[in-house]
Amino acid sequence: MPDTATLLPLLGLLLVAGAFAGLLAGMLGVGGGIVHVPAFFYVFQTLGHDGPYLMRICLATSLAAIIVTSVRSVLAHRKRGAVDWAILRTWAPGIAIGALMGVLIASSLRTTTLQVIFGITAFIVGLYLAFGRQHWRLGSEMPRGFTRAALSPAVGFLSVLMGIGGGSFGVPLMSLFGVPMHRAVATAAGFGVLIAVPSVAGFLLVGVPEAERPPFMLGSVNWVAFGVAVSMTLVTAPLGVRLAHAMDALLLRRVFAVFILFVAVNMLRKALWG
Repeated sequence: MPDTATLLPLLGLLLVAGAFAGLLAGMLGVGGGIVHVPAFFYVFQTLGHDGPYLMRICLATSLAAIIVTSVRSVLAHRKRGAVDWAILRTWAPGIAIGALMGVLIASSLRTTTLQVIFGITAFIVGLYLAFGRQHWRLGSEMPRGFTRAALSPAVGFLSVLMGIGGGSFGVPLMSLFGVPMHRAVATAAGFGVLIAVPSVAGFLLVGVPEAERPPFMLGSVNWVAFGVAVSMTLVTAPLGVRLAHAMDALLLRRVFAVFILFVAVNMLRKALWG
């Protein structure tokens, strides 16, 4: 068992990461996973749980926290009338199906592979947010029919493989189809709920071998890390919502881009060079 001098700084890191994740959830509709996954990875690795199932534990625990964070964020955005409920209703089935497919694939992959997927996908999204232009459009309204049937599961699937909510894919996607930035952020928080609830239900049924398990596990979710992270996101998510509605949309986009690129490069560095 690590001593207090080791545990206290790690606990502090989880608290700070949870607070930052809550801010991002409110500001950017991302659910906080882009912060939680690297933070959980570092904490568990420092505590000596650096095995082939570590990344799966981080993804599952992050998604569990996203349930709480995203619900809190959606409720705060709803008070401002910013959530597009029509998009949520029509995209919900596909996103949920994709999320369950993501659980099946993530459960069969080892830590290094999931790190590379996380890093590459986050890097691509970050580049789009950094260098994409506001006038870029793929259409004047959100897709329907076959296109929606293909894109909605893809959003859920890729989000689970990264342990994130809907913002990283939902915000760029909605922006490309003409949804205003602040409305896209608010609606993407709802994507987070649609992704996290079915995926966490799946991860609770997927265990981790005894030799690779940190303490306090249920399925692939670590409940201590979940509780610490959520305790802060509940406080800071409403603040993030207020900041989002007070900030310029372009600045909001650039802030997100810089942060996600930094996280992506760091995760790839860990996966490829240790």
